[in-house]
Amino acid sequence: MFRRREAVPFAFVAEADHFRSNVTPPPRERLSASQIAGRTLIGLTVVAGLAGSLIFGMPSLQSGDSATRQQQSEASDNR
Repeated sequence: MFRRREAVPFAFVAEADHFRSNVTPPPRERLSASQIAGRTLIGLTVVAGLAGSLIFGMPSLQSGDSATRQQQSEASDNR
């Protein structure tokens, strides 16, 4: 008797080459101009938001020591 090495539930994996399908999938639906424009606007909005957060967030990422020293030196000059 012929004995398989695979477990019974996975026996179809070994025989998958025997069952080739000749059915082609349907072609992909083309996007309309409004869908392309909408996706482009969403992408530009995301990129603009990231760029804006980077631009407005840069001052908060800088070291606070240099700003404090400048303020102290200006205050001492006014006295």
